Amino acid sequence: MANLAKVKSVTSGDSLLLRLPTSGTEKNLSLAYVSAPRLKREGDEPFAFESRDFLRKLVVGKEVKFTVLYQITNREYGMAILSTGQSLVELALAEGMVKLREDVGKHDNQPESETLLEQLRALESNARTEGKGIWSTTEDGRTESRYENPSEPLVFLETYKGKPINSIIERVISGDRIAIRLLLEPKLHQQITLLVAGIRAPLSTRIDASTGFEQAADEFGEAAKDFVESRLLQRSVKITLLGLSPQLQYIGNIVHPAGNIAELLLSQGLARCVDFHSIMIGPDISKLRAAEKTARENKLRLWKEHVVKVKAPNSSNLDVVVSRVLSADTIFVKNKAGDERKINLSSVRQPKPSDPKQAPFQAQAKEFLRKKLIGKHVHVTIDGKRPATEGFDEREMGTVTFSNKNIALLLVENGWATVVRHRKDDEDRSPIYDELLFAEEAAQKEQKGMHTAKPPQTAKMVEASETPAKAKAYLGFLQRKKRVPAVVDFVSAGSRFKLLVPSENARLTFVLGGIRAPRTARNANEQSEPFGPEALEYTSKRCLQRDVEIDVDDVDRVGGFIGTMYVNRENIAKGLLEEGLASVNEYSAEKSGHGNEFLAAEKRAKLARKGMWKDWTPETDTDAHADVPPNGTVKDEAIEKKKDYRDVIVTNVDEQSKLKIQLVGTGTAALEELMSAFRSFHLSSTNNKGLEGPPKVGEYVAAKFTEDDTFYRARVRHVNREGKEAEVLYIDYGNSEKIPFSRLRPLKQPQFQTTKLKAQSTDAVFSFLQFPTQVDYAAESANLVSHLTVGKQLVANVDWTSPEGILHVTLYDPNSSESMEASLNSEIVAEGLAMVPSKLKPYERAYPDMLKALREKESVAKGERRGMWEYGDITED
Repeated sequence: MANLAKVKSVTSGDSLLLRLPTSGTEKNLSLAYVSAPRLKREGDEPFAFESRDFLRKLVVGKEVKFTVLYQITNREYGMAILSTGQSLVELALAEGMVKLREDVGKHDNQPESETLLEQLRALESNARTEGKGIWSTTEDGRTESRYENPSEPLVFLETYKGKPINSIIERVISGDRIAIRLLLEPKLHQQITLLVAGIRAPLSTRIDASTGFEQAADEFGEAAKDFVESRLLQRSVKITLLGLSPQLQYIGNIVHPAGNIAELLLSQGLARCVDFHSIMIGPDISKLRAAEKTARENKLRLWKEHVVKVKAPNSSNLDVVVSRVLSADTIFVKNKAGDERKINLSSVRQPKPSDPKQAPFQAQAKEFLRKKLIGKHVHVTIDGKRPATEGFDEREMGTVTFSNKNIALLLVENGWATVVRHRKDDEDRSPIYDELLFAEEAAQKEQKGMHTAKPPQTAKMVEASETPAKAKAYLGFLQRKKRVPAVVDFVSAGSRFKLLVPSENARLTFVLGGIRAPRTARNANEQSEPFGPEALEYTSKRCLQRDVEIDVDDVDRVGGFIGTMYVNRENIAKGLLEEGLASVNEYSAEKSGHGNEFLAAEKRAKLARKGMWKDWTPETDTDAHADVPPNGTVKDEAIEKKKDYRDVIVTNVDEQSKLKIQLVGTGTAALEELMSAFRSFHLSSTNNKGLEGPPKVGEYVAAKFTEDDTFYRARVRHVNREGKEAEVLYIDYGNSEKIPFSRLRPLKQPQFQTTKLKAQSTDAVFSFLQFPTQVDYAAESANLVSHLTVGKQLVANVDWTSPEGILHVTLYDPNSSESMEASLNSEIVAEGLAMVPSKLKPYERAYPDMLKALREKESVAKGERRGMWEYGDITED
């Protein structure tokens, strides 16, 4: 009885792999009475490929009728008939692709078989007479088939890269990994494993050849494999090799007359785009992105749980002015109302400070961006947000365009930024992400910016205002050189600046001569003079990071240079006077040569009752003008071994084992008093009034801690208006949590302000230690640190304080630490949950005895396979 089946593949010139339509099961069928030459890894028999290829082209993907005639051991032999009624056995014999078996007829006892055998013998005899196929007398039929990957992958790639190669799909390993026979020459074939360019499909079922262990497929892994098999297995295709993976596997395109299989897989939700391949693929990656987007929007298969992010229409597009450039990937912008906003450029990163090859280019990259953008009107499109993490506030990622040019692309093209490699599920990325990748590769090839082979020759910046003597040495030169170009690096007050003078590679303090601007508070314990903040805002808006020109007249007693500053030819001191944000110092004004000009500007401000002259009347006017003594400069402290013991209480440990501590002393005593009053205040029903509206990021509030239902001082880090929830940082203790708006109260009472008592939690890290980054060990480290420190009064030696104010400490427990080496730092190392870093910070080198003791503990922990050392030395890789 004949059965219907579809031919899945042809394993040799006389063997078929069939798929039964009713059950979906697969069956091997050998053609009865005939045998074909064999394909072998150690060397194909003559005409083996031609024999199989004849049958492959004839039947793969087509339906046949088959009948099993006999069985030898577990192998079934039979006849297969095409829909046209032709017998495969007869066709193969007629073309000389198979020959009759020597034992033909011995296993078939059907009466009609003798007639059939006579027909088959006649067909074979004709093929032999005509010299067809294996009976050819002009060809030896040998094809060199290489089944192992080329021994020199790079050489092979360079030989055939970008050239379409006729190929046959031999096996589908998974949706994106395929074994292919490359028909390099008529008699030279090479089999390789190919990764389909641009996609990553879920893994199909794998069997470990050495153990026989079967590893289950990922979700949709088998579906992706079946999708490719049903369309490509043993089909003739064209392959274009594009590159190599880090594991030296070939990456390429598979093009079938029906289309690109990668695009089809993506459109069905059976694969994801791979950013790593986009540079190889080129502009065609846009087709793959579009296919993936379609599947994502329709929530097909891999995207079934996808949630479409909805952007607020009013806040995603901004027309603003760039007020500051923080780094080559971060800027501050201001809108018309004067509100400042921090924007991180989407998908790009400034030269890494931690990379010794990139770090020297940080200043140049920042300067490139400053010259392009500072003070310019730009358009910003918000692409997404990075949530707040411990130590970092929420960050907005945006695309910034100026004169219709994408600034991130401009940075990457010139080699001043690199492209971020996003996680596969990270959609908060630049809309021109692939263009950025292409631009980065071009910049690397052309050795632009930080990609140059030569490091920048940067001389050490001279601190011209370091001492009065040093300032006087520069004075004569600067006085002679009128209108010296400079850049405003920092504005410390309305009339006081830090300037960079690029031509002299010098940094100096500069004071506006001829005027007195009101003081601005330098810390929380000081109070600004009236209109001091307004004067600072005025000069910051016009001068910060701008190109300016200066005329130097003199130096003050602490090394500050006194003179006139011009921004776009505007005298900034005169502008302050006209806005009523400064008064004239007549002696200094006359010395500068601007006396009459300044007095006239001041008079106009008085008559207009601007700024500090809002209550001015002619009767109250005086001629008393006094100059402000300039601020001194602080010389950087030399890094040396210190003994700076302080009593501390650790209040919080984050997942990276970073600490929040309180320094025991007047501050903690004052905090206890404040908290006592704070609790009493909020127990009163008259003070139980919530916020008037949703909180703002950065706002100080009273927050009711979930664990003990008690109010504490806190700062808002993130606001979820839809969920009516805020993430707050408890400023006196360092921990954070998300709580509903209903647990927040205003913090406007003067007695509870940070000006009354500053936040008591201080950032600290362990000196000499590097904690593991692997998730499990990092969690163990954090748990051990919490157990050893949290809530205990300890002694900390402050080994160094970073410029950001982070304390680098060695901690001791006064109840158990009996020596200098018996620190909690060493206890953590002894448990194998931290190690001594290979690259030491400058201050750490000043403690050789401590380092020696820690390394001994580390050596013991390694030997005993403790903590992160349990599987051996992780530093060997």
